[in-house]
Amino acid sequence: MRYLAVLSMEIYLIRHTTPAVSRGVCYGQSDIDVTNSFMEEASVIQQHLPADILSVYSSPLQRCTKLAAHLFPQHSIQLHDGLMEINCGEWELKKWDDINRHELDPWMNDLLNVRIPGGESYTDLYLRCVDSFQQLFQQVKPAAIVAHGGVIRSILSHITATPLLDSFKVFSLYYGCVIRVFEQDGLLHHEVLSNIPHEKETHKPAGY
Repeated sequence: MRYLAVLSMEIYLIRHTTPAVSRGVCYGQSDIDVTNSFMEEASVIQQHLPADILSVYSSPLQRCTKLAAHLFPQHSIQLHDGLMEINCGEWELKKWDDINRHELDPWMNDLLNVRIPGGESYTDLYLRCVDSFQQLFQQVKPAAIVAHGGVIRSILSHITATPLLDSFKVFSLYYGCVIRVFEQDGLLHHEVLSNIPHEKETHKPAGY
């Protein structure tokens, strides 16, 4: 059952449902579809959203736009490139274990600052996501953002002043998670509404 939002100054961060991609494959901005568990996962997400969402923003990748359209059929979904997952450049859709270690090692040793060949570093991702979030937070609320794990982790790192490198351990975000960000006494806070564990994801090669 839906419940009404108590505060108007809030944004709901929603991670997409399970993507249709094999374990051990590197992906970021590849336009991957979702699995056939979509409806089941979406129904759980729906239970944690208020009835009075006024604005909906989404990454343009289909694993997010499909969810946004399903959850908010009466809304015009506003697409933002700044909400896309990290750009994995030349590594997109390669198996992690097949990536040349001479390319991989520098990034694994300093993923905050070293860019994936043809792609981004995590600091690049963080800066564009925070910029997008700050812009969207000034718009009409309550609002929803449908995006990716890296995007939501970057936003949470920003509002909690958590070092980005620590955020991978601090924020364990599963597919379909719902997090409420709200303003109170001039500060931003967050509340995890739903975060059902799934099979552990693989975002690095064996041996790291």
